[in-house]
Amino acid sequence: MADIPAIEGLFNQFAVLLLVAAVIGFIGTRLRQPLVVSFIAVGILVGPSALGWVDGHEPMMDLLAEIGIALLLFVVGLKLDLHLIRTMGPVALVTGVGQVAFTATVGFLIALAVGLEPVAALYVAVALTFSSTIIVVKLLSDKKEIDALHGRIAVGILIVQDICVILAMILITSLTAAEGDASLAYEMGRVALTGLGVLAAVALLMRYVLPRLLDVLARTPELLVLFSIALAVSMATGGDMLGFSKEVGAFLAGVAIASTPYREAVASRLTALRDFLLLFFFISLGAQLDLTTIGDQLGLALLFSAFVLLVKPLIILAIMGLMGYRKRTGTLTGLTLAQISEFSLILGSLGMSVGHIDQEAMSLITLVGLITIGASTYLIFYARPIYERLSPLLTPFERSSPYAELALDSQPQACEEADVVIFGLGRYGEQLAKNFKARGWRVLGVDFDPTVVSQWRERGEMAHYGDASDPEFPRTLPLGEVRWIISTAPDRDVGGTLINALRAAGYQGRLAVTVHSRMDAEYLRRQGADRVLMPFVDAAEMAAAEITADPDPVAARNGGRRP
Repeated sequence: MADIPAIEGLFNQFAVLLLVAAVIGFIGTRLRQPLVVSFIAVGILVGPSALGWVDGHEPMMDLLAEIGIALLLFVVGLKLDLHLIRTMGPVALVTGVGQVAFTATVGFLIALAVGLEPVAALYVAVALTFSSTIIVVKLLSDKKEIDALHGRIAVGILIVQDICVILAMILITSLTAAEGDASLAYEMGRVALTGLGVLAAVALLMRYVLPRLLDVLARTPELLVLFSIALAVSMATGGDMLGFSKEVGAFLAGVAIASTPYREAVASRLTALRDFLLLFFFISLGAQLDLTTIGDQLGLALLFSAFVLLVKPLIILAIMGLMGYRKRTGTLTGLTLAQISEFSLILGSLGMSVGHIDQEAMSLITLVGLITIGASTYLIFYARPIYERLSPLLTPFERSSPYAELALDSQPQACEEADVVIFGLGRYGEQLAKNFKARGWRVLGVDFDPTVVSQWRERGEMAHYGDASDPEFPRTLPLGEVRWIISTAPDRDVGGTLINALRAAGYQGRLAVTVHSRMDAEYLRRQGADRVLMPFVDAAEMAAAEITADPDPVAARNGGRRP
């Protein structure tokens, strides 16, 4: 009975903590801030520097944080998309590795120049290189740009960065072990051999065990999720025992399931749990921030943040330009990746736990994370207007022939003759195309997803790679015989950009745009749209018209007979 008050106290503490996190998180979302920033702010608020409710090192919070990190790496392994690696592999690999190497080198020199110790400078520099998978994927999905060319390239670069994080964690573990009696070469060799053994075991698990086992477990979805969590935590423990890190083991557990048909089901069910448990990691980080030293570190944090927000996108832009991509694609990709990652914080936390860096260096990395993650949210949301304003200044990064993007649009001459051009080849756009073709119209489809464009061409249909929000793109279209241009993207800004771009390109035909609200419809009509499509409203009106066309609804309810 003596333990009951302690349990009640812990329960009450967690209840208050979750309530505060919910309130701060709500305020953060209203300010368009990712929850990562809100959760770190919660940690600062409830930590020793403010209210003093938690000290940042409580065992239960640390345990939940470690499980959250394990699930984070597990989900990253689950989402290791081999198809994306094959299609975006060259640009993702070269840009990802090049950006990591260049950013780390310049960041390390800056850190040394401002007086950081070499080891701390190395950790800070490496932390600057990684971008946030959670934030980038979430915001690109919200903007419906995850399948755009710059979105696909950004996700590919994130995969390369995630692999670099795993390698960095393995190196840190090896260095830590080598600080004892074993030499670094011996320890690296041991880790390499152990790693090959683990990879072989994972391959056998993927080939002979997991497919059959998951087929049985999937009959009970709850059991499938429980097994996935157990596998992630168990392999995390195994990775730690074998001299790797928990994060590496959890990542390999995700890779093991990624080859099965259940990867998406497991990932979707674990995402909410992962985010909930990561709450405690970010709160713990915030609680460890010493507000009394922030004034001393703020200048350095602003310097490194400016480097991440301004120079890192330019590095990506330059590398992609050399690889034959347009400055627009490079700029949008660079702005998307202009922040440091949750993995940067995890890597710094690992370095602090093994004694490589102190709390001051970790606080600096956390401050840079707060600033860059918060600021990059707005960079991602307003990436297109930012590009349009900066475009004249970015001309030196533009190739005279952007061959990498031209290769996406190698289309036979038949596309020069079309009656209607449809921007957006999703379900709505595809149905529109089918109906136009059934009426004898020649259709040219345009989409910003290279995979969709390739699928259309494989079916023998005319398709261009392009983006309705790119004001320069309409000039490349064969507009001479086009009677209608239709945009299926339900975005007012995209519709307005397309209207202005077509007017500037001298298009004389008619234009239809898609929206979901009457206010946006009125706005685009004033901008010059000939027809505004509202799919849900139009479909509801047609359905009601067909249903009410029966002159005797009472008889219809009674099988044709009136009561």
